[in-house]
Amino acid sequence: MKLFSKTGTTMKNINLIKSSAVVLGIYLVFGIGQQLICNIFGFVYPAYCSMKALESPKKEDDTKWLTYWVVFAVFTIVEFFSDYILCWFPVYWLFKCLFYMWLMVPMENNGSMILYRTIVRPSFLRYHHKVDQLLLEAQNAAVKVASNALLTEKQD
Repeated sequence: MKLFSKTGTTMKNINLIKSSAVVLGIYLVFGIGQQLICNIFGFVYPAYCSMKALESPKKEDDTKWLTYWVVFAVFTIVEFFSDYILCWFPVYWLFKCLFYMWLMVPMENNGSMILYRTIVRPSFLRYHHKVDQLLLEAQNAAVKVASNALLTEKQD
């Protein structure tokens, strides 16, 4: 009899999760504040898992969540340029939440790992030397401007 009641409780939990997912999906299509809900979903759970990963002795979980944040940042930058067009589609926020779920799904080859290996990493490897050179030049220019400003200030 205990097995049946435990199974009944599990079924209730599964039905509650399914119902919550349907309500959230409908809200993301028709509700107000979808952007906030979607961004909280894409940030809060990964931030929590990242904090736990930082506190654990394993390196694999650190790599997993660091990869998520790199892909999240790239997506956020790309989205900035397309957001004004895409946000007019009613299912945009729902698809964005589903995309976040795909990025963070707890399996070895989740979306963030796939996108990192196929798009982000090859682009990084192709251009990082040029970016490093630009950053070095910008740093040198900033140091020069700061030192000139300090010299000018001392002369006054």
